[in-house]
Amino acid sequence: MIAGQATRAQLKIEGVVQGVGFRPFVFRVARELGLAGWIMNGTDGVLVEAEGTADAVDRLLDRLRTGCPPGANIERMTLRAIPAIGDTVFTIQPSQEAGTKHLAMSPDLATCADCLAELFDPADRRFHYPWLSCAQCGPRMSMVTSVPYDRANTTMSRFVLCEDCRIEYDAPDNRRFHAESIACPACGPAVALWGANGQVVAEGKEAMEQTCRIIRDGGIVAVKGIGGFHLWVDATSEKAVQLLRARKRRAHKPFAVMFPTLETIRTSCDLSPGEAEWLTSPAAPIVILQRHEQASLAEGIAPGNRTVGAMLPSAPVHHLLMRELGRPVVATSGNLSDEPIVTDEQEAVSRLAGIADAFLIHDRPVARPMDDSVVRMAESGPLILRRARGLVPRAIRLPESLAGHVEGPVLAVGGHLKNTVALLDADHVRLSQHLGDLSTLETERAARQAIDDLQWLVNVQPRAVASDLHPDYRSTRLAEELAGRWNVPLIRVQHHHAHVAACMVEHGITGEVLGIAWDGAGYGMDGSLWGGEFLVATYGDYRRVAHLHPFPLPGGEQAAREPRRAALAVRWETFGAQPGGVGVEQEYGWKEQEQLLVAMLTRRTHSPTTTSMGRLFDAVASMLGLCQVATFEGQAAMALEQEAVQASASVQRQDEAYPIVFNSEGSGPQRWIADWRPMIERIADDLSRGTERSLIAYRFHRALAELIGQMAERVGLPQVVLTGGCFQNALLVDLARARLESSGFVALTHRQVPANDGGLALGQAVIAATQLGQRGSVSSQG
Repeated sequence: MIAGQATRAQLKIEGVVQGVGFRPFVFRVARELGLAGWIMNGTDGVLVEAEGTADAVDRLLDRLRTGCPPGANIERMTLRAIPAIGDTVFTIQPSQEAGTKHLAMSPDLATCADCLAELFDPADRRFHYPWLSCAQCGPRMSMVTSVPYDRANTTMSRFVLCEDCRIEYDAPDNRRFHAESIACPACGPAVALWGANGQVVAEGKEAMEQTCRIIRDGGIVAVKGIGGFHLWVDATSEKAVQLLRARKRRAHKPFAVMFPTLETIRTSCDLSPGEAEWLTSPAAPIVILQRHEQASLAEGIAPGNRTVGAMLPSAPVHHLLMRELGRPVVATSGNLSDEPIVTDEQEAVSRLAGIADAFLIHDRPVARPMDDSVVRMAESGPLILRRARGLVPRAIRLPESLAGHVEGPVLAVGGHLKNTVALLDADHVRLSQHLGDLSTLETERAARQAIDDLQWLVNVQPRAVASDLHPDYRSTRLAEELAGRWNVPLIRVQHHHAHVAACMVEHGITGEVLGIAWDGAGYGMDGSLWGGEFLVATYGDYRRVAHLHPFPLPGGEQAAREPRRAALAVRWETFGAQPGGVGVEQEYGWKEQEQLLVAMLTRRTHSPTTTSMGRLFDAVASMLGLCQVATFEGQAAMALEQEAVQASASVQRQDEAYPIVFNSEGSGPQRWIADWRPMIERIADDLSRGTERSLIAYRFHRALAELIGQMAERVGLPQVVLTGGCFQNALLVDLARARLESSGFVALTHRQVPANDGGLALGQAVIAATQLGQRGSVSSQG
């Protein structure tokens, strides 16, 4: 380390170090250690110069490495010795605005314990103030409008600090020292209750009380939080929940539930230590939990589903309402299906008209929509299902061995469903928050705003744009437009290769892997619908070494909404159209339509071929009578997983799995086809014998895990990536991991981005940047 009695160290600290109380933390530690110098926010992170004894400087570095504030994350620290200049005090300097903007902005952070204590302390001047916060909690990404992160560059700029808040802001020993979101009843945002027509009916405390009264009486209130609106109803009232379903036109898709405390969650759900840790973390996501059979929650929250998406209050306004209500509430996104969450109160009155009876609003603008993140726990760790509030915009670092071989910046526009966008620059990638499905103009507008946000956050101009191969995705058309406007290359990336690459980046992998990418559908290189893929992959290229036996989907996309069509297709593919071959199970009241679909299958009309594992899940769920017509994406697969989980412990200890056999394809490079038809024959036999559905569902999952293990053994690569929407299934993840590890393989699953299409943009960006780097290398050699 730096030697000598009088030395000065210059530090450049990159990562999540703005908006999390980092400067006050360093200020206090430096003064405690007798150091002089300064700290300031820069456009690339935080800059520090510390002068004093070598021992004191070393101790400062140790404290930075081991004791950062909650929410802070140092990604890189660059240190160099510079001449001492004789400073005698340590200060916080004004933020640096010149230079390259390149900031690891903090996510929004849930209310900390200190602020919560103040919120309910009658002697505190912020008692019951719905928008208190400090340097370690409160809005961040949802309110920032530019960098560096200072109050003038946030939506709090309109609120001029009162004298008391100014004193706290300037006091180094205060928790709100340089806290940009600081506010109080005298100078900060205020709440009001609007009626369904947008007229003010109450303000302040009365607005909060009337909100609770409406919810207790079975009404629906749109509550504006940190990142937008939630729709709240009493989660213990079946009538209220059904009213929300009717008004939102959401027949079966589960609602999230906000509970007052962790203890109240335990009364309704099983709760592991890992799940509790996520719930109480600064990110405060929704966590998918197993619901108790005797839980007091309304059945309509998740019809036919034994899980519940639980969360705790993440903002002071939530804590106040929950303390007053004393019961769980449905807190579902304030939007129409698959659109971005509503952020503006006037927009809320317009778009949520006919759904909400009233609107609890506040006058701090929300800079961008920020939906709730969603997490579930597998035995091996967390699975991120939706990456948004609390997790965005944390950067994902590239492996050092890869960073030197990529060319950027690259903008990636993701897929069509669960869209996110990403920007790769230098050695990191930043993803946007979850935006929704690009089937509406509102979501496309949100995607365009997210692209603008990433560009000003990083302050770079993309040198290339990456998209999916699918020619009809809105994201692809957006990529074509942007590439043309900027006059840069458009790089089209195969869907499942992007899935695999995203998981590789998360784990810092640079060599070849066996990537197993299973989902509903992705556009294949041959123009067909892939979805049950085994790829030997690097960032630059891939080989398709195996796939599921293909089968036709009568009606194409309609089959994704009707699992019974997928069931008909796999039975037809297995047994043919002979009597008894189709309709092995009971009829479903659609005999005439079934005959028409069989004719389509026979003639191969309007029946595109697919290798989709997602549709195979749908088919088996339909055969078991679990789901015939789906009203939301993944409904049939969720039902099948839940059924398998119900299998008894003795059944789960059995080694039996349905057979899936490998056949070789073609005369070229070795490629295998995983033939699932013997499995369908066995399932049909078990159904005819009256075997328990839970046992059949569990054996199906075991068969897939065995398929993964056998394929890994055939390919022989030590690292196996499990990715795609099918690996949101915790049971499948756990069984596959156990099978792989028992044979000496390393199973890699997503930990930072979703396995679903919410992670596609990350993979697209890295693949495109790698290909650009390879082109540049070839050019330089030429």
